[in-house]
Amino acid sequence: MRTRWICLPLLMLAISGAAMAADCPPLLQGDLPKLRAKQDIDLCKQFAGKPMVVVNTASFCGFAPQFKGLEALNQRFKGQGLEVLGVPSDDFKQESNDAAETAKVCYVNYGVTFTMTEPQPVRGSDAINLFKVLAEQSNAPRWNFYKYVVDRKGNVVASFPSKTTPDDPELIAAIEKAIASKP
Repeated sequence: MRTRWICLPLLMLAISGAAMAADCPPLLQGDLPKLRAKQDIDLCKQFAGKPMVVVNTASFCGFAPQFKGLEALNQRFKGQGLEVLGVPSDDFKQESNDAAETAKVCYVNYGVTFTMTEPQPVRGSDAINLFKVLAEQSNAPRWNFYKYVVDRKGNVVASFPSKTTPDDPELIAAIEKAIASKP
């Protein structure tokens, strides 16, 4: 008799955990370390149900000035629920091995306030889950500052190459479409 009472709460916990995982799209499964912070970002908890722009960044890339435009997008659309997530990567050999230097470029040089992770692999078999799913739904980044617009259900609605600036009308239209999407 006693075993049943112990198993029932465990079963209910397992069912609720499975339901929570089912509510979280594959794109947002997992945690990533936040840039220069002693905490992880629970992607599902922070971003589920929200429109997003995900971009792989690199501090020493010629496209790094796009940080200013990405921050402008963040400021313009955050009131409508948009989240911008920057993921530094050295996959193209243009990111520092020192997270403090990466943070300085992002936060001090460009005034970034949107969420940034510690540097992560974004291409190939070593890519983090987020970028594996982005590649499955669209394509892998071909260079730094490749931009993905994601709707509230965790689906890529558009992707843009590095040369597309954050103020490009097509990118803005894709963001507005993602914001208008239903969860």
